[in-house]
Amino acid sequence: MTDSSPPPVSSIRNLGPASDASFARAGIASADALRELGADAAYARLLATGSRPHFIGYYALVMGLQGRPWNDCKGKEKDALRDRFDKIVAGARADESAAPIGIEATLNEIGTGLKR
Repeated sequence: MTDSSPPPVSSIRNLGPASDASFARAGIASADALRELGADAAYARLLATGSRPHFIGYYALVMGLQGRPWNDCKGKEKDALRDRFDKIVAGARADESAAPIGIEATLNEIGTGLKR
């Protein structure tokens, strides 16, 4: 009998077991789903679910999806990735400042504050 489970996120180069939990919180449960989504969209989801921005983590993800070691990123390529990372982080921060909706808006109305 063979295991037909999709490969975990941690099966991607540079990503360890902690990545499985972080990406699962972001709704990305497998390496296949991560590859399909792509590095930028996946990283934006991580930020949206509370992960803190970390440039090395971002480019390790990008390199891993390319099958490359995390420290293979250098020079102009690294500079270009830094620009992409900064845009993803800026987008996530803009989303955080948007007006809350649903239960978040209700909780804010009754005075429980923004962070719970």
